[in-house]
Amino acid sequence: MRDLLVVGGGPVGLAAAIGARLAGLDVTVVEPRPDPVDKACGEGLMPGAVDGLHALGVTPAGQPFLGVRYVGPDHQAEARFRAGSGLGVRRTTLQAALGRRADELGVDRVRGWATDVSQDGERVTAAGMSARWLIAADGLHSPVRRSLGLERPAPGSPRFGLRQHFAVKPWTDLVEVHWSGRSEAYVTPVGGGVVGVAVLCGPGLSFADRLSEFPDLSARLSGAEPCDDVRGAGPLRQVSAARTKGRVLLVGDAGGYVDALTGEGVAVGLATAAAAVHAVLTGRPEGYERAWRRETRRYRMLTGLLLRAAQSPRVRPRIVPAASRLPRVFAGAVALLA
Repeated sequence: MRDLLVVGGGPVGLAAAIGARLAGLDVTVVEPRPDPVDKACGEGLMPGAVDGLHALGVTPAGQPFLGVRYVGPDHQAEARFRAGSGLGVRRTTLQAALGRRADELGVDRVRGWATDVSQDGERVTAAGMSARWLIAADGLHSPVRRSLGLERPAPGSPRFGLRQHFAVKPWTDLVEVHWSGRSEAYVTPVGGGVVGVAVLCGPGLSFADRLSEFPDLSARLSGAEPCDDVRGAGPLRQVSAARTKGRVLLVGDAGGYVDALTGEGVAVGLATAAAAVHAVLTGRPEGYERAWRRETRRYRMLTGLLLRAAQSPRVRPRIVPAASRLPRVFAGAVALLA
């Protein structure tokens, strides 16, 4: 019987597998989709996420960026990182780099579905395989979370993410966040001649319609050829009653998700994966819930505050002007995110 079964072969699942393998565990990753696994996301790794990947021996190719710029109709605010740089990385490139590292370390990777989980005091069984422990990194709509009865209704109006890449030379060494009256557009340089544009919004309109809400950004992209089709994800808000049940631990988006507004998804995922591996190594899954709350506290607090502000008709128009008028406050917030 193997030591650990990881359900989900995206970046967070592979990071958990790599961390466990580095600690000497026998690990199998089960993932239904073929490599490379893609997902609609902003693709900007904050400096903390870059450091976390380096600690695992993973150095994906990408385009460095040095900070964040908020762009509104009449105001702008920017803050550069105080230490280190971020990295714009295509999701497929990131997953492939993690996959190569996992293979190098001898992680067993198999294709399969894990929709039903059973367990007793000694083992967990899923996808026809048994292990002493199971880490679920199977995303926003985690089948494992649902199978364990941990899924709960999400409050508020649903929000979605839409992403497309464009063949255009990056015009800045920052990640830009463009604000309209009802959506946000994240522009991330992911190569010397490619930018990724991810729009966070409510339901009902196409990517092209959402993009038209940002005149300055639309002008920048005028004439640029799309590199791929639009990819979507959501609803973004996900709630889990707990992060552990018996010998199963939920990491990354599977453990609950607030929103993509602050761009911390990968960094938080790496931190929760490391905490889950530590709980497995010590044989104390009950400690993981506390560790998860500690590792995600800042993300949940900052993202929740910004999301509430963004959803207020009175406060939303004042976000970028306030960031422009209070540069030290904005720089401090970016430093916390980094």
